[in-house]
Amino acid sequence: MAQDVIVRKWTFANNEEAMSVLGPNDALLSLLDAHYRAKVTVRGNEVSFAGPADEVEQMYAIVRVCAQLVQLGVHLSERDYRYAIDLARSGDLGELVSLYTSEVATTYKGKAVRVKTLGQRRYVEAIRRYDIVFGIGPAGTGKTYLAVAMAVMALRRGEVKRIVLTRPAVEAGEKLGFLPGDLQEKVDPYLRPLYDALYDVYGAEQVQRALERGNIEIAPLAYMRGRTLDDSFVILDEAQNTTPEQMKMFLTRLGLGSKMVITGDVTQIDLPAGRLSGLVEATRVLRGVEEIAFHFFTGHDVVRHHLVQKIIAAYERAGAPEAS
Repeated sequence: MAQDVIVRKWTFANNEEAMSVLGPNDALLSLLDAHYRAKVTVRGNEVSFAGPADEVEQMYAIVRVCAQLVQLGVHLSERDYRYAIDLARSGDLGELVSLYTSEVATTYKGKAVRVKTLGQRRYVEAIRRYDIVFGIGPAGTGKTYLAVAMAVMALRRGEVKRIVLTRPAVEAGEKLGFLPGDLQEKVDPYLRPLYDALYDVYGAEQVQRALERGNIEIAPLAYMRGRTLDDSFVILDEAQNTTPEQMKMFLTRLGLGSKMVITGDVTQIDLPAGRLSGLVEATRVLRGVEEIAFHFFTGHDVVRHHLVQKIIAAYERAGAPEAS
């Protein structure tokens, strides 16, 4: 049975609103035209959609929600348009406005840090609720950045006394011994992404002062052995490159009044052949512990260039290399 063909129209308040909603060179309309069979027509400040009822209703809803976001002061990008289309197709478009109106943190410049996908929101909610959270998924999903933002806010509010950021210093293609400098200079390249996230949220000067006072600590994972981390927000990044022994050691550092967030991508394991990833093992061993949360990101949560999402999907189709 053929679908009913309907026509719906959306009228913008003025030219400025139309340009803000549709984007440069009518980017939104180009994407709608590429993803739907229904026809899009623009005349002045009016957009009309004609075609199968289900498609027209989705397209109309996308433009309506994008107009609502623009009215709230949101600057829309191509990634936002693509995500709106994804949500419309899955029936979750109504959730989009709430993503852009809830703040996770505020940077030192006063800029709001917001989640950009439903997956990111569930991740942040898990961090608020649980003392140990695993954030597992591909590059570009905001795993580390959001965890750092949450840690900074916890420190500002006095919920913890310090932030501890750590990474395993895995030798991927080069040996530490051949790198120039002393030990700290050798491991700093492995920790640089953690510094970058902190600087963006907290500010370089504030970070340096906090490092001097001991309110922030950034160190290789090996430095965690033998310690108990009380009243701390602890983040283990690149956890796929831990061994099971290292992961167990790290998790058992959890002290009173502390939170732990463990992030990693099991498709990018740099351990020597034959070594099991501590992140993979922890997922198997701890999934039944109710007080521990596991959040799995997907390609839909990628907030970098839209090609990153396509690259990840292409590798998934081809089959990821076996994780050692």
